[in-house]
Amino acid sequence: MREFVITSDSTTDLPAEYLKENGILIASLSYVLEGITYEDNKGLTSKEFYDKVRNGAMPTTSQINVAEGRALFEPIIKEGKDILHIAFSSGLSGSCNSCQIAAKMLMEEYPGCQIEVVDSLCASLGEGLLVHKAVEQKKKGMGLTELAAWARELAPHICHNFTVDDLNHLHRGGRVSKATAVLGTLAGIKPVLHVDDEGHLVPIDKVRGRKKSLIALVDRMEKQMQGFENDAVFISHGDCLADAEFVKDTVRKRFGIESFLINPVGAVIGSHSGPGTIALFFVGSPR
Repeated sequence: MREFVITSDSTTDLPAEYLKENGILIASLSYVLEGITYEDNKGLTSKEFYDKVRNGAMPTTSQINVAEGRALFEPIIKEGKDILHIAFSSGLSGSCNSCQIAAKMLMEEYPGCQIEVVDSLCASLGEGLLVHKAVEQKKKGMGLTELAAWARELAPHICHNFTVDDLNHLHRGGRVSKATAVLGTLAGIKPVLHVDDEGHLVPIDKVRGRKKSLIALVDRMEKQMQGFENDAVFISHGDCLADAEFVKDTVRKRFGIESFLINPVGAVIGSHSGPGTIALFFVGSPR
């Protein structure tokens, strides 16, 4: 059985130390801000990026193209290793399709190699949680084909509950109407959203006030996690660490979970969700 490497996208929002420690190679999506093109999670710090957005900068983002997918995969194949690539949700980006095309091209050019591209149907640390679960199974000795099938089965159970502080960013991304954004902002309405089974962002509830919206994430988690083991919970935030810590403490007190990973929402996803985003990720059902 050939050795294989786990790869993914910058949209996992996993810490650089985690990626390095576990040998995970990443393809970076990009964004343009104030006329300058940046690779996701490079160039600007999280604080610098969100401060610019707060001050009115309007970033735009780009997906991974086929050439970039190939550039990630080919050096690994040339080393005689196979690949499990866990891709950003096809419901949110064309990056997964680009990587699937690149994988097919390379498998035709390098007979005998295997590249499994898994559509995570996930975003941010939801994608990161799926990568983490795959890393754990690889360490236990699971082979590439079996692990790819296992990851595809788990993906629809990676729950994404999140809220945003400013509805206008969701309006820009086509998630809410302009009227909803304006009236909701004036009324202090905070939406609760999730990622559905097709990997799309979908509003599911709305509450009045920031603290209630954070508690609503945990309330929904309580219903979804029944019957599933969650030894670790991931939380991402749009430059609002104190709110992420509040959600962590609420989850710990309510469910007794002690293992958490908290990290900022990267610039590519943050371009659409905006400052003040809080997202809670765990295993459960329904999604």
